[in-house]
Amino acid sequence: MPSTIQSRDPHQEIVPVLDCGGQTTQLIARRLREAGIFSMIMRSDTPAAELKALNPKGIVLSGGPASVFEDGAPKIDPEILRIGVPVLGICYGMQIVCRELGASITPADHREFGRANLEIGSSGELFEAVPERTTVWMSHGDQVTDLAAAKLETIASTATCPFAAVRCVDDGVRFYGVQFHPEVTHTPHGSDMIRNFAYEICGCTGTWRMSEFADTEIEKIREQVGSDRVICGLSGGVDSAVVAALLHKAIGDQLTCVFVDNGLLRKNERQLVETTFRDHFNVDLRVMDASAEFLEDLAGVTDPQEKRRLIGHRFVDVFKEAAADIDGVKFLAQGTLYPDVIESGHGHSGQSANIKLHHNVGGLPEDLGFDLIEPVRDLFKDEVRKLGEVLGVPDAILWRHPFPGPGLAVRVLGDIRPERLEVVRECDEIVLEEIIAADLYRQTSQVFAVLTPIQSVGVMGDGRTYENVVAVRAVETRDFMTADWARIPFDVLARISNRIINEVRGVNRVVYDISSKPPATIEWE
Repeated sequence: MPSTIQSRDPHQEIVPVLDCGGQTTQLIARRLREAGIFSMIMRSDTPAAELKALNPKGIVLSGGPASVFEDGAPKIDPEILRIGVPVLGICYGMQIVCRELGASITPADHREFGRANLEIGSSGELFEAVPERTTVWMSHGDQVTDLAAAKLETIASTATCPFAAVRCVDDGVRFYGVQFHPEVTHTPHGSDMIRNFAYEICGCTGTWRMSEFADTEIEKIREQVGSDRVICGLSGGVDSAVVAALLHKAIGDQLTCVFVDNGLLRKNERQLVETTFRDHFNVDLRVMDASAEFLEDLAGVTDPQEKRRLIGHRFVDVFKEAAADIDGVKFLAQGTLYPDVIESGHGHSGQSANIKLHHNVGGLPEDLGFDLIEPVRDLFKDEVRKLGEVLGVPDAILWRHPFPGPGLAVRVLGDIRPERLEVVRECDEIVLEEIIAADLYRQTSQVFAVLTPIQSVGVMGDGRTYENVVAVRAVETRDFMTADWARIPFDVLARISNRIINEVRGVNRVVYDISSKPPATIEWE
């Protein structure tokens, strides 16, 4: 998958985050973006020359679970300290640089995890406007224990970590390190510290805005496409709608949107897409009914990764068929988001685990036949919505809850059969109706029903039943990288359960999913 880094605006303020494997690495990039500085996640061992070519204002090294003493632990190119920009090391990122600079690192007797009281000894710069005593979040095993051999000085400490924050006093190296995690909400003034690094130390001005992103992407699309045509996969969701709006603004009639009916859609989804997008976007919309082919591919398949792979391949085949009837098509546009890239292990960092295969990231065959356009590949979900607002996408579309690319195939656990799809469709419709009626739709980020492969004993009327268990999932999140289960009022859950059991044939039990992400994912498959 081609990197989008090389196409970045050379005048844009960029602070890349080098990923050392931490679970909260993406939060660092988010905090920088919230401060008006564009950031992306890259490999920890990215060569200094490649970083310098980006003309960054600064560099951040993330935390990570590894020990600097382990074989195979993330490495850095030491020359990044000498390319002339400030470097901030967080947790593992601090340790690896301090070790490089000659400090001693010692494995702790036990891992320190939780809140700690930070005493700031040197205010200003990193700790500008931060109280002298503040709470921070620790999560580490090793820690810096001796600065004697390094040109480093302590600027903050805790009761158990005397070198909780340090800075380099070597004129040729502008390095700051913190043993705690400023990116998490458990560090109340952490965002202030990251902003201080960006503004006070790196000299950023915070000029990155979504309107600027839109203008830059429109120019890039026009330059990339030229006089050729683009087809865009339109699903009816937020991501593809925003991509379609962006492309239409950039290239107008050179865009053809293709909607694929894969037989795995929500109730009335096809009709909604046809009426809404033809009327609102006024684009050339082609509808491809390939439901029989998708369901034939999925017959007997229960492994979720295999489901996604098969759907991805069929998805591309259908697009090729659609493109064959359109003259001059060279590009395929997709609504790939940054969380998709990170979770699929296809990100710039190369450190992320492959959590799940996204149909529009890892499931594409090599002989695609089109050049890809992924204009929102570097954005999080809430940032895509901001882009949609800039482009004038209607709220009714912009605030729709996400629907996975593989559709109901990952909400029917186990074998995919038409009758099972119909069960989950009816259940899902009831869930959404009740959430909307309770005025909870905008307060929740994603709500849906899952048909489990479990049957349970029940009693209906005077008879014994042995029927399906349906799970209801509702989450709240900002970026879909982490999420908490939504505290839906019991009376709403009661109405959902009562309606499903009474109105949907084949279901006799409803359960509510109260797991957060991590450790669970939002979708069940």
